[in-house]
Amino acid sequence: MSNDDSKGVEKVQGPSSGLAVSIDDPIENPGLPPHRERLTDKDPKVAKRAERTVYTLFYISVAASIWAVAAYMLFPIEDMEYTSIRANNLYIGLGIAFALLAIGIGAIHWSKAIMSDKEYVEERHPTRGSDETRAAVVEAFKTADEESGFGRRKMIRNSLFAALIASILPGVTLFRGLAPHDAENSPVDLLKQTMWTAGEHLARDPAGTRIKASDVTLGSAFHVIPESLAGLSHSNGYLEEKAKAMVLMVRMRPEQLTEREERKDWSYDGIVAYSKVCTHVGCPVALYEQHTHHLLCPCHQSQFDVSDEAKVVFGPASRPLPQLPITVDDEGYLVARSDFREPVGPSFWEMH
Repeated sequence: MSNDDSKGVEKVQGPSSGLAVSIDDPIENPGLPPHRERLTDKDPKVAKRAERTVYTLFYISVAASIWAVAAYMLFPIEDMEYTSIRANNLYIGLGIAFALLAIGIGAIHWSKAIMSDKEYVEERHPTRGSDETRAAVVEAFKTADEESGFGRRKMIRNSLFAALIASILPGVTLFRGLAPHDAENSPVDLLKQTMWTAGEHLARDPAGTRIKASDVTLGSAFHVIPESLAGLSHSNGYLEEKAKAMVLMVRMRPEQLTEREERKDWSYDGIVAYSKVCTHVGCPVALYEQHTHHLLCPCHQSQFDVSDEAKVVFGPASRPLPQLPITVDDEGYLVARSDFREPVGPSFWEMH
């Protein structure tokens, strides 16, 4: 590097060429490269063929979405058989994958082969545009619509709309499997009935051993299931019944409980039992904070006050946890007085 004091210009000596270049010289704007026309720009037949390819891909997406919905019905996961579950996952997954893939390939081919690919230069300005400029923007959107062919190429536009709408259907269909369903009973009826009945012993989860009231110390929390649940096998509804009947039991001082008059006999000597199924979306409420007497749902942080009938004190849950009425038998073991007096689980199951 050398300095030319007479001209006030700094020069850089190239290592191989021996040329000196002034860094003060402005770099000339090379401009845009020459525009290369595509075959679809030159030949209307090629453009028409590209258009047919695009809307064919969109209609393939529609067919794949419909197939995913059909696969859900043809291979019901409720059969609980390995081959049915495997086929359900495989064919629904393939349908959704092809539906989304066809939309993606079609959109890319549309943009590369049919939409205008001319380059434009737009000068930026730091201030809000005038009314004339804003009107020009509206005109630019109209021009873009014309160049994309969105408004003019009805087959592509309509097939895209059909593909996008159809792609939602498999997901909507799969939501059906989240709700308990029965030929005769509604979800609300099913969730109103659990394995808890009058005289059903409270048992430790998962051991299934009975619990004496004297063994429940102050401040302790027990995970509880109906004793008769142990008689069910996994193929005979064990998990389904447990999901509805699981309970968390806590002991506090009786004077710490806020109870309505009609619920005073639902607890026993400060021992209360509440459904573990969160009333938001059904996650298990299993975290107990002894000092605040709050139950916490780990999924979305809903909190319930055990000392006040498990009322919601924080989070998205919309109603208290259902309480299980309890008492003791002649031997001092804890038993249920009855089933829950309201449906367990998320509040939306109550909507007909």
